[in-house]
Amino acid sequence: MNEKIEKLLNDQIEKEYSSSQLYLSMASWSENQGFNGTASFLYAHSDEEREHMLKLVKFINERGGKAVIPAIYKPDVSFDSMESIFKSLLHHEVLVTESINNIVDACLTEKDYTTHNFIQWYVSEQLEEEALARNILDKLNMIGTDKGGLYLFDRDMLSSSVSAATPN
Repeated sequence: MNEKIEKLLNDQIEKEYSSSQLYLSMASWSENQGFNGTASFLYAHSDEEREHMLKLVKFINERGGKAVIPAIYKPDVSFDSMESIFKSLLHHEVLVTESINNIVDACLTEKDYTTHNFIQWYVSEQLEEEALARNILDKLNMIGTDKGGLYLFDRDMLSSSVSAATPN
């Protein structure tokens, strides 16, 4: 495996792991605030990010590289509001997208078409992740601080997490 690509993929493992930890922290905060639907949604997303990390670990090892498992990342544990959680989530996903795009660029530069093909799944996934975060933020902006609206939002997030966890 190309050393430069292996390093970038190992860096991406850390980013995916950090995403999982961040979403786990957000889920815990949400649950402690009484937003059980949002917590369920974020717990599911934390698990999904861990799966993204594992997919990279397996790919690197299958290609003859050495996947590096990162140290535990300690994310923020306190948030100001539901809106601040999803602003942070979107910002984080944009950074992950930039990282994925850098891997795509390096794959093309290094003529590593196998990894380029593999990483396209992540490109598509990031489009979905950013769109989802923006959609959630749009809803939260409409709701503002209305407690009834936040209650309905949280209930909708629960149904989102249930449908996301159901296999196709």
